[in-house]
Amino acid sequence: MRHTYPRLASLEAVEALLKERFDDTFLNLGDLPDPSQFKDMDRAVDRIIRAIQEKERIVLVGDYDVDGVSATAIMSRFFEQIGVMLEWIIPNRFRDGYGLSTTLFPKISHADLVITVDNGIAAVEAAELCREAGIDLIITDHHIVPETPPTAYAIVNQKQPECTFPYSEICGAQIAWYLCAALNRRLGRKVKMKELLELAAPAIIADIMPLQHINRAMVRQGLQILEQSQSPFIVAWRERTGKTTLRAEDIAFGLAPLINSAGRMEDASVACDYLCAGTLPEARRLLARLEGFNERRKGMEEMIFQEALGGSDPEAPILLAVGEAWHEGVLGIVAARLARRFERPAIVLTRTAEGYKGSGRSFGTCHLFDLVQTQREFLEKFGGHAAAIGLSLRAEALESFASALTAEATRHCVSEDFRDPEILGEIDFDLLNWELYRLLERYEPYGEGNPRPKFITRNVQIEGLRQLGSDGQHLKMLLRDGASLLEGIQFRFPELPSVGENVDLLYTLNENRFNGRSSLQLLIEKVQKS
Repeated sequence: MRHTYPRLASLEAVEALLKERFDDTFLNLGDLPDPSQFKDMDRAVDRIIRAIQEKERIVLVGDYDVDGVSATAIMSRFFEQIGVMLEWIIPNRFRDGYGLSTTLFPKISHADLVITVDNGIAAVEAAELCREAGIDLIITDHHIVPETPPTAYAIVNQKQPECTFPYSEICGAQIAWYLCAALNRRLGRKVKMKELLELAAPAIIADIMPLQHINRAMVRQGLQILEQSQSPFIVAWRERTGKTTLRAEDIAFGLAPLINSAGRMEDASVACDYLCAGTLPEARRLLARLEGFNERRKGMEEMIFQEALGGSDPEAPILLAVGEAWHEGVLGIVAARLARRFERPAIVLTRTAEGYKGSGRSFGTCHLFDLVQTQREFLEKFGGHAAAIGLSLRAEALESFASALTAEATRHCVSEDFRDPEILGEIDFDLLNWELYRLLERYEPYGEGNPRPKFITRNVQIEGLRQLGSDGQHLKMLLRDGASLLEGIQFRFPELPSVGENVDLLYTLNENRFNGRSSLQLLIEKVQKS
């Protein structure tokens, strides 16, 4: 909050800034680009149709995050609806490693055709094993294409130089959806592709795709479908949460962590089974398992976060936290929390038998993939995109990697120059009313590329405080700005302020529903002395 932000004195000023985020805010599903605009899409469709006609063995290889699980579920449900056998496998994070790999190859060596979703673009060695075994390989992926991509029958990836698809920032589940849409058209089937957006939308949100252009259109439609869908997985989740209307944040902080928790803690196949559940009792049972995984994940995450917090240099241009026996499944979440806490990119590594392995998350405008790519000489494995990366390196390379990366980050990601793009401006409490809230609703869904607007109000007096939660980690505040009095809540507050103190607040505006009544509430991110 050290920078000065625009002064918002009217609703018109707020809307003007929101409009600046879009050049095609009202893109509809009917405006979606044609699948054939993907390089190799038609070639991939031809090969899959031949496999269907000749009753070949088709094996799908997914990934263990929300995007990969959702992409696998889209393909599985589509093939089930057209009456074609599709065997799918999601690698186990701990036993198989990531995506299509040489470790995984024995499990797919019986296939005639292998299709990947949300992985494969860096699988050079595994692709060569497929070629030697006479297995045709179709790679569908959205990650950055290496200088020497794998040899495959077809590669569908919008980041290929020769690809004419007009949007580069889409996720793996969207490409899987497009592949199914192209098959649906060519086969003359009548699968309702619109309904499968209930699986694509959570992936777009969870994989931090910018909620603009086709992503915005697909998420808006997907959320509407999820609200009404009778698919057992979402009926079970709506029952458990009591949600009747859904926002992108409900997915990002509710459904997505549950889906992710299976791959983080045990095996992502449980999450895919949940998304594909055929009956409500089955969905309820699998949801209960996911909730158990997620509770374990939360405990593990908090323990590692506290340890990483103690080992991080808050003045460094990029945070690097290293542990000896940290659970691999939660390192990305811990990195994200560190990045938010210190407002700079963060990488969290744990010691393994081969060296160090971990995840990184960016903050602000720093392109984390490009930054870490400059130190490729130290890395054994590396992949990801601007906001999130995965990496591994030898133990003896750690010190040199850390030193060189810090120097590079100092040159290119200086935090002092950073202005938070999520902060819309400075505002007084007298403008925080239902009219403003309804205006903000019109620009849903919020997420990457269209962040939920944050506001700053300065010199606010704290008139009341109450700690909440079993361990008192959360803080409810009564706040006064001039004649206006509002309630605010801060989760996991780092420091307890005092009643009577004047503070600057960073927050988002929220509707608080309780006992059938609604009130406006501040969701406070940061409190600083005025």
